[in-house]
Amino acid sequence: MIASLLSRIGIEFWKDIPTFEKKYQVSNLGNVRALNYMRRGFIKNIYTFIDSRNRLSCILYKKGKGKHLRVHQLVAMAFLKHKPCGMKLVVDHINNKPNNNKLYNLQIITQRENSSKDTKGKSKYVGVYWHKGANKWAANIAVGSKSKGLGLFVDEKEAAKAYQNELKKINETKETHTDTTHT
Repeated sequence: MIASLLSRIGIEFWKDIPTFEKKYQVSNLGNVRALNYMRRGFIKNIYTFIDSRNRLSCILYKKGKGKHLRVHQLVAMAFLKHKPCGMKLVVDHINNKPNNNKLYNLQIITQRENSSKDTKGKSKYVGVYWHKGANKWAANIAVGSKSKGLGLFVDEKEAAKAYQNELKKINETKETHTDTTHT
């Protein structure tokens, strides 16, 4: 990925933003520009701002209507071929700095991975963390807005196994429910 390497050394490379082709571009450094600014035929970087979730954002116009978009998502759409899909796959800032939208700092991961990464006392396994009070590994899983504790374990791998087993049960329940609703 040459564009990612170029972003690391500060060399800017531009690509059209999907669904805004020939109107707007985004760079591997996280800049956004209009290709026909104010319909006057010149290229200009557009105004970006920090939104309510502390993310760098901008407003892009199409057929006279403005659309609020986050810069990290635009970079991922143009360079990582990301197609926003709600909360299933998300754009993650690797260094956890939400306004570093350079391509080398972005990756596409699942929402589950994103919500469990970079937690202090966390294990290398999703859903597992070190419980200081019990001096053991704990497994926890979240489904929707509900969190379920899966127990305390001496062995980190056992905690991960408990998490995987519970995740499998949840997925099987969803599949069974989907199968019965279509018959």
